[in-house]
Amino acid sequence: MRAKTLSDLLKKSDCVAVSNVTGREASRVSVDSQAYCNNIVGGWALGKGGQTIACPKGDDIPVFANCADLMKGVPPEKHPNKIVVYSPPQAVYGDVKEAITYSAGRVETIFVITEHVSVEVTAKIRNLAEAAGIDIIGCNTLGIINTHDNVRVGAVGGNEPAESFIPGSATIISNSGNMVNTIASYLMSAGIGTSFGISTGKDSLILTPLQDFLALADRDADTRVVVLYVEPGGLYEAEALELAQNGGFTKPMVVYVAGGALEGRSVSLGHAGAVVEGGATSASAKSAAFDEYFGIEPFDNEKRYRKSGELESALKRGIRVRSLHYIPAAVQLIYRMLGVERDTPVKRKMTLNPWFVNMRDWGKRIPSRLILTPGKIPDPWGGQFKRLIKSELGAGPSRRPMRNLSHASGNDGALTRIHGRSLNELMATRSFAEAVILYWTGEEPEKDFEPRLVEMCLIAALTNGPGTISAQGAKLSASAGNSPNTAMIATLAAIGDFHGGNGRLAVKFLANVFRETPMNDPYDPDHGLDIEAMALKTAKDFKKTKDARKDAGLDYERIPCLGHPVFNTKDVNYDPRERVISAYMTEKGIYNIFLDFYHKLAGMMYEVGAARKVWAVNLDAAIASVWMGIAWGRLRDRSITFERAADLAFLGFALGRVAGGAGEYLDHRDFGTPMDMRVGTKETTALTSPKPLSKP
Repeated sequence: MRAKTLSDLLKKSDCVAVSNVTGREASRVSVDSQAYCNNIVGGWALGKGGQTIACPKGDDIPVFANCADLMKGVPPEKHPNKIVVYSPPQAVYGDVKEAITYSAGRVETIFVITEHVSVEVTAKIRNLAEAAGIDIIGCNTLGIINTHDNVRVGAVGGNEPAESFIPGSATIISNSGNMVNTIASYLMSAGIGTSFGISTGKDSLILTPLQDFLALADRDADTRVVVLYVEPGGLYEAEALELAQNGGFTKPMVVYVAGGALEGRSVSLGHAGAVVEGGATSASAKSAAFDEYFGIEPFDNEKRYRKSGELESALKRGIRVRSLHYIPAAVQLIYRMLGVERDTPVKRKMTLNPWFVNMRDWGKRIPSRLILTPGKIPDPWGGQFKRLIKSELGAGPSRRPMRNLSHASGNDGALTRIHGRSLNELMATRSFAEAVILYWTGEEPEKDFEPRLVEMCLIAALTNGPGTISAQGAKLSASAGNSPNTAMIATLAAIGDFHGGNGRLAVKFLANVFRETPMNDPYDPDHGLDIEAMALKTAKDFKKTKDARKDAGLDYERIPCLGHPVFNTKDVNYDPRERVISAYMTEKGIYNIFLDFYHKLAGMMYEVGAARKVWAVNLDAAIASVWMGIAWGRLRDRSITFERAADLAFLGFALGRVAGGAGEYLDHRDFGTPMDMRVGTKETTALTSPKPLSKP
């Protein structure tokens, strides 16, 4: 390596340039880094030359078309000596080569943030960097932080690095970038700060191996202990231990090896390089190798360690922990036995702070030292919980054995009743929809139009064609020769959160939007709420969350009941079934605030750029809005539970669709042939190649 100590990789006087700087993650992280250390002098992005990334704190970041233009456009005293690569995998080689070509001997270190770079490309860029005398770190690194100089590259420390990283004596080296932040927080709870936090990356090929980082840490005057987070896969730890055994690393290590619980379960950690390639690269093998080097059993949090020459000798090499949570205690043990002072007083211990505790009978059966007592709910969650309690919707029912009891029905041998009302009288004077509302909510409809809306929802739910999942369930049952009731069960079994059950999610979504409003009558158009503003805020919040989750490579939670896979071909889309319900309400002068909100939200999602077209407000949204209108007053006065209100929309769809499934069964039974739903062998493809059985 060109670097002789860790500060050569990153220090206060360094100037940083960023490739693909206008990308979502790169721009966000760069703005946060400017606020923390203001060390980025510019960046480049194809086709974006001349732009500027505004930074509320720190200098704005000029954007150039390529690295050559950046080197020409930045004053000589600000020519970058550190390059951070955020390019897509296919562009990494080109950007690294460009940075080396135009660096004119100035660039010392390149950090490749990009993950899933091919092994071939990784090997090529390593050869390029070695030939140019440049250190290259990654791929798939989160970056590095130098806490004593208050500088970083990449996203180590998140958007507030100072909250987790205080200057101290521990250097953290981790395969996982996020674990650098976690471990720093753990150490801070024990009064131990960090010198450097380093994410090595964990693609299949690591450009700077662990042994090189350990050699640099050994020469770092501020580092007294190294904390390692290790994953399965690769021989880097074996090489590092060989270095230590030969005297190339002399400081104590505290090591956590992840992945042991996953061995033998055909499950691996998420990083590409965490794939076990042989016995020596498994978590258990790495753990055993560290234990052998340390010459001491893994750290035992319950054990009282007594000072001895043998213990001191072992702890000079270090100790392995079985749990991340034991890292602070293990470092404290090393410091105590070797006479090293903590970096700061302990400000807050890392302890459990349960907000709610209900041990029930366990409280009498477990040791008293294990009994948890409720702690104080810290803000902002404490304030949120108080508001939640104040505005909570629905009743909190008392529980009791219900084997031979029912609030919903009764039969005294002479008369059947539903919530106390005569079934005979209901049959003579009410519609089926009125009886369903009574049965499901416990009260008769409050508005004359509610049964008609429920009936329309039931009819709309009957079918959306034979290709729907639930209709397929009924047809499969008929094809197999089952009875009608089995086909209806198959219909119900094919309904879930993705098909038909979205109404339940919609009720929960609507409740979160409206629960803290003063709205009591969902049918009153003069409700006093700015629905457009509420829809705009919801759309903006969704887009912000969606963008952040996508930047982090995570899935995001969709807004239920917007869009439909069938009715999704136009710039502005409608579900024709929902249109019939809405047209009827308009004709009869019926207002529903929940459906109104959904319509405005669909438009706002397009306006704020969260959707490329105006999504349809689908049938499930209409069903949810109808049942929320019926349930809202009951929720406000706590006569029904919130869970019941959420289930109403699901049941409203399922009741109609199970009747539709019966229709599909009758049709298929009469006109279909046995086993005609089976997929032929020529239409199927095996995704695994034939394999012989292993010999016994």
